[in-house]
Amino acid sequence: MAEGGFTLENEKITLAHGAGGSLSQALMESVILPAFGNEFLQKMHDGAALDLGGKTAFTTDSFVVAPRFFPGGDIGKLAVCGTVNDLAMTGAVPRYISCALILEEGLPIEELRRILHSMKEAAAEAKVAIVTGDTKVVGKGAVDGIYINTAGLGEIERAMEPQNVKAGMDVILSGTLGDHAATVMAERHGIEIPATLHSDCAPLGDLAALMRRAAPSIACMRDPTRGGAAAVLNEIACAAQVGVILDEEALPVREEVEGIAAFLGFDPLELANEGKAIAFCAPEETAALLAAMREHPYGRNACCIGRTTAEEPGIVALKTALGGLRIVDMPLGNLVPRIC
Repeated sequence: MAEGGFTLENEKITLAHGAGGSLSQALMESVILPAFGNEFLQKMHDGAALDLGGKTAFTTDSFVVAPRFFPGGDIGKLAVCGTVNDLAMTGAVPRYISCALILEEGLPIEELRRILHSMKEAAAEAKVAIVTGDTKVVGKGAVDGIYINTAGLGEIERAMEPQNVKAGMDVILSGTLGDHAATVMAERHGIEIPATLHSDCAPLGDLAALMRRAAPSIACMRDPTRGGAAAVLNEIACAAQVGVILDEEALPVREEVEGIAAFLGFDPLELANEGKAIAFCAPEETAALLAAMREHPYGRNACCIGRTTAEEPGIVALKTALGGLRIVDMPLGNLVPRIC
């Protein structure tokens, strides 16, 4: 049974779907618009006219994760959450995102439908509209199934930057480390994992807004994606010219993640997360901030993992369970390729 020029069951993407003709139109009308349809997209224009008042945050990202589907998410959910979270970390309320698809010839259309539906659900939870986009099709082997590029716009509620971090602040983490990377690596390498472990991929806009209200002293927030907490903390330590001392016993790492990390030779501090936030706040507001975060489903395991110091600016160190200190370096190289 044909619809829009191609059958919907067992059909695959062809180069003609990206050529701008009738099959491109059919793909848009039968697959993409039903997934994302809203007042902006229905106009079928080259762009969207948006109403944004005040200072605006803008971000962009690309997603190439392998495998495309994994426990707790897929490349579509990841694309929406990754962009929303980048906006939220700047102190913005996410409003709009774009979606550009690069599709490999031969990609099953039903697989594309699953990914777009996942994006629709994530966007609804994040309270953002997908307002514009693009679709390109390339020959077999030129990409691995589907790559997604997104851009996002948000309204700045309270701007936060790494340079605002000062010595004497507490380092707050919203939950367990390394869940996303451990899940994707296990799936990629055929490692059996318990049902309790899945990617932490989640939109953090609401949690970030709650945190800003609970602790007006928050100087900076970051989501520890590629390179994990180690990368984010080193970047902020260098930008703010403060030292960071972490407490090893305070770091929340699931036993399953520790096992996968040890088996594959990784430090959980260097593993990517896709639904966690790190924040820096005045110690007198830490208790109130943690109490508020723990009331939110994405902050139930929030904890204080360390503090900033005027000593050794630009250096991140870990106080071990034995009382010693070890340097936490910026991760080198591409630790886990195609993790997001």
